[in-house]
Amino acid sequence: MDWLWMTAAELGRRIDAGKIHPVELTEAFLDAAADHPENDRIYARMTPERARNEAMAAAERAKLGLRRGPLDGVPVSWKDLFDTAGTATEAGSALLRGRVPDQDAEVVETATLHGLVCLGKTHMSELAFSGLGLNPVTATPPCVNDPVAVPGGSSSGAAASVAFGLAPAAIGSDTGGSVRIPSAWNDLVGLKTTSGRLSLKGVVPLAARFDTVGPLARSTEDCALLMAALEGARAPDLRGASLTDARFLVLETVALDDLREAPARGFEEALDRLGRAGARIERGSAPEVSEAMALAGPLFTGEAYATWAEVIEAAPHLMFPRILERFRSGSSVSAADFIGCWQRLEELRAVWSLRTAAYDAVLVPTSPILPPVANRLMTDEDYYVTENLLALRNTRIGNLMGLPVLTLPTGQPSCGISLMGRPFREEHLLRLGAAAERALG
Repeated sequence: MDWLWMTAAELGRRIDAGKIHPVELTEAFLDAAADHPENDRIYARMTPERARNEAMAAAERAKLGLRRGPLDGVPVSWKDLFDTAGTATEAGSALLRGRVPDQDAEVVETATLHGLVCLGKTHMSELAFSGLGLNPVTATPPCVNDPVAVPGGSSSGAAASVAFGLAPAAIGSDTGGSVRIPSAWNDLVGLKTTSGRLSLKGVVPLAARFDTVGPLARSTEDCALLMAALEGARAPDLRGASLTDARFLVLETVALDDLREAPARGFEEALDRLGRAGARIERGSAPEVSEAMALAGPLFTGEAYATWAEVIEAAPHLMFPRILERFRSGSSVSAADFIGCWQRLEELRAVWSLRTAAYDAVLVPTSPILPPVANRLMTDEDYYVTENLLALRNTRIGNLMGLPVLTLPTGQPSCGISLMGRPFREEHLLRLGAAAERALG
């Protein structure tokens, strides 16, 4: 059915025009998920009763001309770390098995009030602490471009739900790349929002000072509309967006090191198309990025272990050993070191802000590697460590610098290009993204 492959925005327009009934649309996605051979690897659990009730309410509003927004009646999937009232939220971990919240996360509540329909909860990396999407504790979702590869994480099932036509869009989270990596590896558009832009109330944390909420979708327009629904605001106007005289900086520090052949080719071809569309592209270094990357270990693992130590150490045998090891690496981070690293990072963010002030966005390959082979990740520890760190390397720059970032497909399978904007200026970034998307085809 064509509906399964339309953008969320187009589905919303057809609902508004009376060409699609929200209940029929929801049933189409519920049926597609039920019939899909990989559904159990993508969705941790479906919420058909909730979906049907929300779709019926959307249909009634549409009938009365009272739609609450452009996506009223459009179904979405939710990563399994967003609390959903009466439905288990387990964050991909046996440690949280049977955890059933009594109310929705604030972003779920807000999105529901704006008409989004909850299809279900998607699988994810354990406690969101991996960029690969490998999770032998619950499930490892498939990658749309390679049946033997991981899909990227930690919003792994979120990306797969959209890429395999089991949801028009998905809501994920991003602490070090967890929206952008699976988006890139599954040829989707993904938006990492600025830390603090969208509510984290009722979202299972990893490292709260870096945690962000963001959409994975088929288009920049979808991401703009979804962000608006998540915060209860009006979506930015993307009409007339152009790259003419847009000024971009290609970051040469860290981000271009050890690029594999396909990501390098996809990135350079994308730069060429952006330039031909009118963008002015310069290249330059930012030494503060190298120093910030050296702070990532204590900052991410220190906060993650502090958040989860009591739960983890009560039943460490329930965890995938490589995720357990990564959490425990934060046990040696002292309070003095953690605070000192944050103070230095804030100084480095100020340096970055001055260096990039003249540019509309900074460009990097979303990931320097293609999706790794799942079975080898399970059997080769060195391969796991190397690939996980490389997968997260470029995306982590945006988290460390506190930026909103949009990843777009380049046309090279599983290779994305990221546009890093300025804090809390998602609207400008999305307009650039809409223009860049057209240029990239």
